[in-house]
Amino acid sequence: QVRLVESGGGLVQAGGSLRLSCVFSGSTFGDYAIAWFRQAKGQEREFVAVSRPFGGGTYYADSVRDRFTISRENAKYTVNLQMNSLKPEDTAVYYCAARRVQLFGAGYDYASQTSYDNWGQGTQIIVSS
Repeated sequence: QVRLVESGGGLVQAGGSLRLSCVFSGSTFGDYAIAWFRQAKGQEREFVAVSRPFGGGTYYADSVRDRFTISRENAKYTVNLQMNSLKPEDTAVYYCAARRVQLFGAGYDYASQTSYDNWGQGTQIIVSS
């Protein structure tokens, strides 16, 4: 059974940086797309970034492109989200999500939370102004 554990959340001033980590276990890491979503208080969960397997690349929400970087550490079964130039509007609970992908399988919407069936417990980020 896939398990995802996030870490790295906390309080940071606007303009600062944080790095979130998501440790994957329970299956073959290289077969999974790993994404980050976030949910601010009173708002719906939204897509942040994804790392797709089999050379599928990385994709970002417009709101975080050029500030956030998603990366995989395959040997550690870990996906990191480096967040720079943080803004108060980045304040949210950040969730790691995983979806098993077949190399020549059907496509999926990587930005939709319904495409993922494995979720972490979330980690809180607060950016103060």
